[in-house]
Amino acid sequence: MARADMPVNSEVGDWGLSDDAGERAWLLQSPSVDATPPPRPSEPQRGGTSAVGAVFIVVNAALGAGLLNFPAAFNMAGGVTSGVVLQMSMLVFIISGLVILAYCSQVSNETTYQEVVRAVCGRLVGVVCEVAIAVYTFGTCIAFLIIIGDQLDKLIGAMTSESEPGVNSHWYTDRKFTIVVTAVLVILPLSIPKEIGFQKYASGLSVVGTWYVTIVIIVKYIWPDKDVTPGYIPTSPSSWTAVFNAMPTICFGFQCHVSSVPVFNSMQEREVRRWGGVVTVGMLLCLFVYTGTGVCGFLSFGSNVSQDVLMSYPSNDVAVAIARAFIIICVVTSYPILHFCGRAVLEGLWLRFHGEQVEVDVGRERRRRILQTTVWFFLTLLLALFIPDIGRVISLIGGLAACFIFVFPGLCLVQAKLSETDIRTGSWKGLVAGGVVMVTIGAFIFGQTTTNAVFQDLMDNADGS
Repeated sequence: MARADMPVNSEVGDWGLSDDAGERAWLLQSPSVDATPPPRPSEPQRGGTSAVGAVFIVVNAALGAGLLNFPAAFNMAGGVTSGVVLQMSMLVFIISGLVILAYCSQVSNETTYQEVVRAVCGRLVGVVCEVAIAVYTFGTCIAFLIIIGDQLDKLIGAMTSESEPGVNSHWYTDRKFTIVVTAVLVILPLSIPKEIGFQKYASGLSVVGTWYVTIVIIVKYIWPDKDVTPGYIPTSPSSWTAVFNAMPTICFGFQCHVSSVPVFNSMQEREVRRWGGVVTVGMLLCLFVYTGTGVCGFLSFGSNVSQDVLMSYPSNDVAVAIARAFIIICVVTSYPILHFCGRAVLEGLWLRFHGEQVEVDVGRERRRRILQTTVWFFLTLLLALFIPDIGRVISLIGGLAACFIFVFPGLCLVQAKLSETDIRTGSWKGLVAGGVVMVTIGAFIFGQTTTNAVFQDLMDNADGS
C-alpha cells in the first residue's frame, strides 16, 4: 500500500508501496501539486501493485467502523431479505462506479479522484467535489469521536464491573469527559504532524479488529447470551422511504471510490478490465463482512438493535469488550488519517485560490497547518459531544458517500462519452443513459436521506423542548 509518511504537498511519484493502510493519506494529497503522469496502460509499472495487492487495498479502504451500523440498517430496511436485496442491488452500481473512475482516469491521465472529476467535468464540478470530500472527512471524524465515547462507556463498565448508570455517575468516567481526554491526549497530537507514518504500525491491527468484530457478532448469534432477548424482527419494510433511509449506511460502508483512482494507477498493469475483476472480488469480500455483521447483528436483537450494534451487548462480555477495544484503536488511528485527507484538500483549495505553488516558507506552512488542525479538531470534538447518536451523522455523510459512488462517476461517464468524436453507436447511447441513471439515483439518495435526517433532527429537538 502507499506510504503514509509523506508530507501533504509531495510529488505523487514519490509515493512508494508498503504494507500499511496509509493510502488514504496519499489518495487525497493536495491537487495543487503537479503530478508525474502515470505510465501508459500498455506499459507495466515497475514495482507497482499486483492484482491481489490491489484487492487487499480496496477491501482495506472500504472496511471500517461503518460495519457497526449495518444491523440497524437491516432493521430500518425491513429485515434480512430486503436488506440483502438492497445491498446486492447497490453493489452493481458500486462496482460500476469504480470501473468508470478507472476509465476516466485513463482518459484524463489524472491520478486522484478529485483531479479526475475536475479534468473531465470542469473546474466548478471539481471544486464541488473537493468541498464534498472535505465535508465527508469532517463528518466521519465526528462519527469516530462518537464511537469512542460509546465504546469507552461499555469498556469502562466491563473493567470496573459497574452498570452503565454507575459508570456515568462518576465525573471521571462520564462519556463527555472520556471523549475529551482521549481526543486531546491521543488524537490531537497524532493529527498535528505533517507526516503520518505511524499509520503503518496501526493499520494491520485495525484490519484484524474489523474482522474480529464480525466474527464475534456471528458467533454471538449462533450461541447467544441468556441475558439477550431479541425484539420484534420485521420481515418487510414499513414503507418505501424506510428502505431509502437504510441506503446511507450502505453507501458509507462501501465507499472506497475516493481511494480507487490512485490505487488503480498504482497497479502494475493499468487495464480497466483487470481493474474490474479487482474491484468485483474486493466488493464481494466486503459484502461477506457487511452481510454477516448486518444479518447476525439484526437477528440477535431485532428491532431493539442499537445504531452501534456493539452497544446492544452487555458490558461484562469479555469477547465483546475485546471487540470494543479493537474498534477504539481503529477509530483513534483512523481519525488522523481522515483529518489528513481533509486538510490536504483544504490546503489544495487554499493554494489554488491564491494562485500559490507548494509552500516554500516552512514557518507559514506550519502556522497554517496548526491552525487548520486546531480548528478542525475542536469543531469535530464539540459536535461529537452534543450529537450522541451516531445514526444522525451517518445519515448525513452517507448521503455524501452516495455522491462519490453515484453522482460524480455518473457525471464523469457522461462527460467522457460526450467528448468523444466517434460515431455514436447504441453502446455509446447506453453508456450515456447509464451515467444519467447513476446521477439521478445518487441525487435522489442524497436529497431524500439528507432531508429526512434534517427533518428527524428538527422533530427530535421539538419533542425535547
